[in-house]
Amino acid sequence: MSVHGGLARADMAPDRSREASPRDRTGTIPAMVKSQQRLLILIVAVPVLIVLVAALYMLGMQYLEGTPRGFWRSLGWAAETLSTTGYGADSTWTHPAMAIFVILWQFAGVCIIFLIFPIYLIPFLEERFESKVPTEARPMRDHLVIYRSGPAVATLLGEIERAGIESLVIEPDEGLARSLLKAGRRVISGRLEDGVLERASIQEARTLIANGQDHENAAVILSARQLACRGEVIALVEEPVHRQPMMLAGATAAYSPRHVLGAALAAQARRRLGAVVSGTQQLGRHLHIREVRVGPASLLAGMTPKSADIGRRTGVTVLGQWIGGRLAPTTSGDATIEPNGILVLAGEAANLDAFVSECSGGEREAATPVVVAGHGEVGRKVSQLLRDAGEPVRIVDKSAPDADVVGDVLDPSVLERAEVRTAQAVVLALDSDPATLFATVIVRHLAPRVPIIARVNSPKNVERIHAAGADFALSISQVAGQLLARRLLGEEAIALDEELRVLKVFPGRLVGHHPADLGIRAKTGSSVVAVERGDEILVEFGPDFRFAQADSVFIAGGEAATAAFVERFGK
Repeated sequence: MSVHGGLARADMAPDRSREASPRDRTGTIPAMVKSQQRLLILIVAVPVLIVLVAALYMLGMQYLEGTPRGFWRSLGWAAETLSTTGYGADSTWTHPAMAIFVILWQFAGVCIIFLIFPIYLIPFLEERFESKVPTEARPMRDHLVIYRSGPAVATLLGEIERAGIESLVIEPDEGLARSLLKAGRRVISGRLEDGVLERASIQEARTLIANGQDHENAAVILSARQLACRGEVIALVEEPVHRQPMMLAGATAAYSPRHVLGAALAAQARRRLGAVVSGTQQLGRHLHIREVRVGPASLLAGMTPKSADIGRRTGVTVLGQWIGGRLAPTTSGDATIEPNGILVLAGEAANLDAFVSECSGGEREAATPVVVAGHGEVGRKVSQLLRDAGEPVRIVDKSAPDADVVGDVLDPSVLERAEVRTAQAVVLALDSDPATLFATVIVRHLAPRVPIIARVNSPKNVERIHAAGADFALSISQVAGQLLARRLLGEEAIALDEELRVLKVFPGRLVGHHPADLGIRAKTGSSVVAVERGDEILVEFGPDFRFAQADSVFIAGGEAATAAFVERFGK
C-alpha cells in the first residue's frame, strides 16, 4: 500500500526538579510497588495476628479451662495452629467454647495459608524474577524512535530491521514493554515527564514516530522539538482533523492509517472506486495489486496460469492464491487455480477490470447495497467513499445513530434484516479481530456467494480470517507499515503475507539482460512479475526483451527472497 495520506502545553518537557512519583499519570500505583506493599503488610500482619490469637488463647485457658498458660507457650500454640503444623502438649480442651475457639482458628489457619501464596508471595516472586525492562538506552545516532508500540507500527519494525536501521521503542506500559523485549526488540520504558525522550537520544534520532493518542502525540512532538530533535517527526493520528494541529506542534508529517485502511476496504468493495481512491494497492504509477475470488463456474478453475496463458492473453500476472486461509505464491505459473480460491493479481487497472469477469465465471454484480458492519472510524470512511461514488450502502451497528439496521452483527437475525444474502458485498469494519472472525463465519454461512471484505487489527490474524471465508482481509499494520516504509526508506512495497511481498526496485545490474538469462528465481527465490516502461506495464517478456535503465522492476517473493534479490542485483 503506498497511499499518503488545543495542543498540549509547552511545559511538558522533562522536569528534573521533581522527584519521581510512585504513581503513573493515571494516578495508579505500578504493579511492582503494589506487590511490595502487600508483602510488607503481610510481614507486619502475621506476627500481630499470632500475638493476638496467643493472647485470646491465654484468656480462654485461664477462665474457661482453669489451666493458665504462659505467653510463650500460648504463642507457640498460636503459631502451630495458624501454620497448620500441629500441636505439642496442648491438644485437649473440655470447655465447649474453648473447643469451638480452637476449631475456628484451625480453619482460619488453613484459609490464611491458601490466601498468602497466590495473593502475596507468588506475585512478588514473579515480579522479582521477571526480566527487567530497561529505562535507558545506550547512546545512539541516526536511529528511529517509536513512541508507543501497536499494530500500526508492527510491520514497520520488520521493514526497518531489514533495512539495517537501528530502532528503539519507547513503551510507557511496562507489560507491553516486557513483551517487546522478549520478542527481541530494543525497548525502554518510561514516562514523558520523567525524561524518557532524552534517554532515547532523541537529539540524535533520524526520525521520531508518535503512535500514541492524539493529545499524547502532541505532547511528545512538542517535547522532542524542545529537546532540539532535528530529525523527521511523524504523527499517526486518530482523527484527521488533528493533522494540522500536529503540524503546528512540530510534526514533519501526519497520517491517519485508519482512514487509509477504510479507503482500501472501500476500493475492494467496489472497483468503480479506483478513481476515487487513487493509489490504493498500487505500486509505481500503473501497477495495481488485486485479490479476486475464482467462482466455481469460472473456466480458470482447475487450470494453471501457464496453461491458461493468462499473461499473454490478459496482461495480468498471477502472484499467488489464498486457499483455506493460506497464501500460496504461484509466480512460477505451475500451481493449479482452485475453485473458490482467491487469486492475487498484478497488472494495469484496465486489464484487471477486464479479467475479473473471467475469474467470476461471468457472474454479474447486482445493483444492491454494500452492507457495512461497524460504523467506527474505519466504517464511516468506507461508507463515505462508497456513497461518494454513488453506491448504495446499508450500515449495521449496535448504537450508531445513522445505522440502517441497529443490532449486533454477530446475531444472524440482524444480518438477515440487513439482507446480506443479496448484498453486493459485506464490509466487516469491526474493531475486534475475534468478532471479525466470528462475523465472517456467520456471513459466509448465510451468503456463500457474497464477497466479504474484512478489516483486521493484527497481521497474524489475516490468514485466520481468510480461512473463515473472507475474500479480502487487510490489517492496519500492513497499511501503516507500507506507508511509513515508503516515507522513511523510499521503498514501494506491498506485503501481502510473510510468504509474498511485491517490491519495486531499480534495474541496477539487470540492465541489458533478459530475466531468463539471470536465473533470478534459482539464485534468490524471488521472481520478476512486471516491468513498468513509460506508461506501459509488461508482464510477458518475449525473446527480444531486455531490461532498460529507465525501467521500474517489480519482484515478488517472501521477505528473505526479496532481500536476497536486493543484495544480489541492487536496490
